[in-house]
Parts: sequence; structure tokens; C-alpha cells
Amino acid sequence: MSNSVNHLLHFTFLYYLPLLLLLPVLSTAQNYKNITLGSSITSGSADPSWVSPSGDFAFGFRPIEDHRFLLAIWFDKIPDKTVVWFANGDIQIPKGSKVELTTDGQLILNDPQGKMLWPAGQQVSGATYAAMLDSGNFILASRSSADNLWESFKNPTDTILPTQKLEVNSIVYSRLTKTNYSKGRFRLRLLEDGNLVLNIAASPSLTEVQYDAYYWTNTANNDRRNAGSEAVFNQSGYLYVKVRNGTEVFLSPQNIPPATDVYYRATLDFDGVFTQYSHPRGKNVEQRWSTVWSVPDDICKIGGVLGSGVCGYNSYCLLTSDLRPRCECPLKFVFIDPNNRYGGCRPDFVQGCQLDEWKTKTDSFELETLEDIDWPTSDYEMLESYSEEQCRTSCLNDCLCDVAIVRVGNCWKKKLPLSNGRFSNSMNGKALIKVRRDNSSGLGPYSPSSAGEKKDRSTFILVGSLLLGSSVFFNFMLLAVIFLVLFFFKDRKNMRKNNQDPSVMRSNLRSFTYQELKEATDGFKEVLGRGAFGIVYKGVVEEMGSRNYVAVKKLDKLVEEGEKEFKTEVSVIGQTHHKNLVRLLGYCEEGQNQLLVYEFMNNSNLGEHLFGISKPNWNQRVQIAFGIARGLMYLHEECSSQIIHCDVKPQNILLDDTFTAKISDFGLAKLLMHDQTRTRTGVRGTRGYVAPDWFRNTPITVKVDVYSFGVVLLELISCRKGIELEQGGEEKALLTDWAYDCYTSGKLKDLVEEDEEAMNDMRRLERMVMIAIWCIQDEPTFRPSMKKVTQMLEGVIEVSVPPSPYPFSTSSGNYTQL
Repeated sequence: MSNSVNHLLHFTFLYYLPLLLLLPVLSTAQNYKNITLGSSITSGSADPSWVSPSGDFAFGFRPIEDHRFLLAIWFDKIPDKTVVWFANGDIQIPKGSKVELTTDGQLILNDPQGKMLWPAGQQVSGATYAAMLDSGNFILASRSSADNLWESFKNPTDTILPTQKLEVNSIVYSRLTKTNYSKGRFRLRLLEDGNLVLNIAASPSLTEVQYDAYYWTNTANNDRRNAGSEAVFNQSGYLYVKVRNGTEVFLSPQNIPPATDVYYRATLDFDGVFTQYSHPRGKNVEQRWSTVWSVPDDICKIGGVLGSGVCGYNSYCLLTSDLRPRCECPLKFVFIDPNNRYGGCRPDFVQGCQLDEWKTKTDSFELETLEDIDWPTSDYEMLESYSEEQCRTSCLNDCLCDVAIVRVGNCWKKKLPLSNGRFSNSMNGKALIKVRRDNSSGLGPYSPSSAGEKKDRSTFILVGSLLLGSSVFFNFMLLAVIFLVLFFFKDRKNMRKNNQDPSVMRSNLRSFTYQELKEATDGFKEVLGRGAFGIVYKGVVEEMGSRNYVAVKKLDKLVEEGEKEFKTEVSVIGQTHHKNLVRLLGYCEEGQNQLLVYEFMNNSNLGEHLFGISKPNWNQRVQIAFGIARGLMYLHEECSSQIIHCDVKPQNILLDDTFTAKISDFGLAKLLMHDQTRTRTGVRGTRGYVAPDWFRNTPITVKVDVYSFGVVLLELISCRKGIELEQGGEEKALLTDWAYDCYTSGKLKDLVEEDEEAMNDMRRLERMVMIAIWCIQDEPTFRPSMKKVTQMLEGVIEVSVPPSPYPFSTSSGNYTQL
């Protein structure tokens, strides 16, 4: 009997052993379960937060400056405890404040005296529990309802997290500064038309006014079935706009690290850049956030009739190498708020029209020069055919004139406040800033620093007088000190001038040594491609704690034009920032070794895909065409100095992970000044893509790029090369001729052969062929500009019937110049 009992006890012990082992785990899990009614936490206490079951996120109080606290949600396992959500950033939360889930189901924040500072929702009550979820979402819920009564995911601040969605009219807003959690000026919104846009908001008012969008996803559509319905940040870390017809427009690049290895967040930063970040989860790696992607490409180019731009009024914006804005004040201007470099600048002196003696003391002012800086939306007068000296004189004698811009023989006069200030070393102009002379009087309360300088100067004179009356030894000592002081201030003045004169383009690029690039490419081992001036190698470089692949172009010094090509590429690519242009990251110039470092494109060039086995589908080809057109439009019309690429072809169109087209190889680019529209040069380009203009010994224009784009567009449509002598006989040898024949004979399906997607989209197919025929017109003046090409591709303007591309053709057509 006892043996039976022993066997039974033994069996019972083994049977329940797993449950016994789980008891500590279940007990621990209870600590992280639902937050019950009546629970509360207090700022400044030993346990000021509620933690999610995994410990990844916490909800509670975070200490900030001035002994205050922030009611927030943060990543709790990483060292810097990055905040991803916060209650109203304007409220003052002192030590001893309490957030409580009340017995009637409300979540309320009270100060130490019991005054309510913030409620979760205006009329939210009846919750039976709250919970901090592992997704980073804090919820109020009721067991009698399937839907949450309130959740942080539906009330975003500056950050969204994986599994979070933005519905129509949802708004994400930036902070005021990195450490100030008040609402900043930038907004990310999903509009009713389906577009996800970035805007700058006007100053706070009863009805918030949004200025023109500076980035959008192009997911708007008059046909609501094809418009965006929500922005989704999925569990895998991919951000996309979901269209009502079921398609998805991805913003995140492909092949990002799995979410099991990294944390993800997407934040509208205080500087207006919307950025997706990743952070390693492991404890044995360097702990920091790194950028996955960001938009826009160049936030310094925010512009419009209204608004100050990214840096505030009277300042100017410089784009750094990581595509972030840096805000600076002009000479003798200071930041309005020293703690907020994005809040604008003010003059540190009394302006001209504020002085009663203006008419009699015009010599109280002088003009300081800043190279390549402009405030393009602040003009009040333009004087044509003015020299720099005439412009200076006009501004000095006009009390309203605070700044004059001298460029291409014209003079633009501006008055404060100045808006949308930006630096570009391709501006090719000077900004003349009117400031008070150092020895002028009447600086008044606008210049406390000047008063301090006078006081210091008086003290210096007094001490000097005493020393001069003491002894010969002290006289020599005084002279030595004066000499050193004058030398010091002169040196500082030169340093300040150098620091404030951002005319050296390379300041935004990383300078590599030859040895660094040799190691990065493993001794120039893996060849990505070969060009006329050198070879491109694959490499990997360390930056901000992460390893990034790069393409290193090693220029051949034996080629006569190599040095010229190097300087051209550095000067051109270094000053361009656009989604559809390959980004130059750095350079090396050591004696005979000249190298360029570009961002690496995983999907190689368009030619390899278009003419290879695995061809892009129809929709991909259409989007690639849009991208190339936008990139060329930027080069032709949106750069301060017009750029002609001169060698547009599929091999110079690189594709990133999402098949976004990026124009590369600016070695043949031609820069044109503002007063130039044409340039003379030898024949450049590649057979089959070269416009007939090159062979006429006449000045070329941007229309040579339009011609080349027309050929590439036909290649995108048909997936065949522009010249194929062995395909289809003589009539199909030249794609441009054959495409025109197919168009005039109504046989466009022959161009796409068995491509069902293209044949099911005949209206767009016909439009694209018509645009291509306009582009390949023999007469340059008949070709449209790239801006009009882009508008025609996007359906903004209609496409008229194109004529025969050849002037001696008997075919008739509409020869209206585009």
C-alpha cells in the first residue's frame, strides 16, 4: 500500500512539476499585468512608472530640466530611455505630482495640491483597467467593450512605432527643440485626399494654419479608390501608405534589419526632418540610434510666400552631410532665443529707419559680405543691370534696405524680416548685410554686448594710463600686452570670418585618406563597374557606429581629363540633394590619388535590369520614369546653377532597394551661370542617346538631356535597347524610328509585346509614347522642358499630338513649341 502511495505521490510531483516551476514566472507576470482602478504613480518617487510585460516600454514620469517632470512613454531597456510619447509638453509637472487611474475609470494627472493638469481624453471614463503594452501603446480599456476607450497610439506626439497606424486627419507634430517638449512648427498629416504630407504650421491660433507642404507621398487621387487611406508602420519595421485599392506605397527601404534584432521608431524631429531610426536590442553592442531613412532630401529648400522656413526669420540654413539643417545668423545678428537655434535671429543693433538722424548720418552703416547666401522670398525691389558698387550705394542710401543680393548683374533689395534663408555654394551671388559701424553711436538697447565692449575698453584705457605712469619696465610690458591683444582679436576676427563664410563646398562632405578607402574596399577588390574615367569599387565604411556600404570611384590619373572630371564631380554632386540623385558622401584627394565616395545602390543600374532576364514590371518602370524626370527637372530648373548632365542613359541610372531611380555620374555635367542658357563643348554622351544638336557645332542647351530622356523613356516602355541591329531587322534597329512608326500606325502593343500589365494600361502607354516622341524631336526648340515632361507624365497637363521627330518627314503634326 505504501509503495502505491509513494508511486502516486511521485507521479503527482512529476505531473505538476512544470506548473510548480512556472509559479515564479506567473508571479512576476502579475506585476506587469493590467493596472487596476485606484492605482497611481508619483513624480520623484522610487517607482515612477508602469512597465510593459517584456520590459521594453515604460509609462510614467521622466525628469527633465528645471526640476520638472514629463509624463511620457519611453524605451526602458536602452541607456538613453528615448521618449516616444508624452502628455501636453507645455504643462509644468513638479515633483510630487500624481497620475492616477481613478475608481470611475479616468486617467488623470494632478499636481501636488490636487489640481488637474491633464486628463487622458476629454470625456473618457468607465475604464476598468489600463495597460502598458509591449508595442509601446498605453491603453485605457473596459472588459465590456472590444475597443479601447483611449490609447496613446491614437493620440501621437512626435513619434510613431511599429504596429501603429495614422488614419485620415491624424497629426504628428515636432517638439520645439530637442529638450523642449512644447509643440514645434512641423506637422506630419494624412490628408483627406490620401496624401501623407509634411507642413510647417503658422504661429498658434484658434485655427491652425498650415503652410505649403514641403514633402508628400504622392498618394492623393481624385478617384478615392486609388487614394491613400492610412499610413501604417508594420510590425516588421516597414512604413507605408495603404491605398484603398489594396496596394501599398512603401517609404522604408527594403532589406532593413529584422525587428527581432533592433528597435524601430519614426520621429518628426524638431528640425522638421521625418526620420526612421533603428537601435540594436542586444546588450553587447554599441548602444545608439542610427538612421534608416529620412525625408526630405534637402529641408533647407523649404519655401513659399508665407512662413519663415526651417531656421526662422533673419537666419539662414546650411545642409550638413547627414542631410540635417544647421541654422546660422548673419554677421552682427544674434539668435532670438540662445537655446533655440531654429527660432530665428534679430539684429544686434538699431536699424536705419529707427534713427532720427538717419538722413544726416548715413555713414553710420556699412555692408558686410556673405557669399552664396540668399533669402529668396524677401525682395521688395529689383534693380536690373546694376553693378555691385551701384547696389551697395543704393542699399546704403535706403533706410528700408537691410540686405541686398548681388547676382548676375542684378540687385535685389530686401527688408526685415528675412525668410527662407539658405546657403548654397552654387548660389553664385553675394549677400550684402547692412550693419552699424563699430565706432558709431546710438546703438541703444538693441546691443547690450556693445555697451559691455565700451565698458571693457574704458577699463582697458584706465589701466593702461596707470601703467604708463609707473615705469619704463611696465611701459614695455604694456606694449607687449597691447600687441598680443590686437593680434588675438585680429586672429579671432579672421577665424570668425572663416567660420561664417561657408563658401567651401567640401565642408559638408567627409574627407577620407587613401589608406582609409583602400581598407574600406579590401584593397580595391570588388569591382562594381568601369567608366571612361575610372573604376567603381564596393566598400564599407564606419559612420556613427554603424557599417555602411559605399561605392568608391577611383579616378584614372593617366586620363588627361581626370583632374578636371574630379573637380567637376565634387563641385556638382556635393551641392545637390534630391531623392532622385545619387548622393556624394565624401572624397579623397592625395596627390595622384583622387577618389569619390557615393552612397551604395543595392540594385545596380537600370540597364542591367531593363535589358537583363529579370525585368522591372510595368508599374516599376513607370515610377522609374517619373523619378528620372524629377531628377533632371531638379538639375535643370531647381538648382541655383543650371546643370546639364550630358550623358543620360540606363547605365547612369542607379536603383536603390525600393527601385527608386537615382541619376549618377556627373563627370560630364556642365554648369551654367544664371545669365547663361547655353554652352559650347565637344561631343559628349553615348551612342544612341546623343541629341543631334551635338553634331551641328552650335551651343547646346538642357534640351540635349531631354532628347536622351526620350530615348530612355522608350527603352523603359519596350524593355529593349535604343539600337539593336540584330533584332527584328532594319525597321526595328532604331527604337526611336520604330516607336514612331508603331504610334502612327496604331500598333503600340508591338512595343510592349507580351507585357499584359502595359497592354492593360493603354491610356498611360500611349501618353508615355507621345511624351517620348516630343522629347526626341530633331529641333531642340520643339522639345518640352523637363518640368513640362514631368507634368505630362503625372497627368497635370495634357499631351498634344506630337509631330514627326524629323524635320524633312512628310508627316504632319502639331509643331507648337513646348
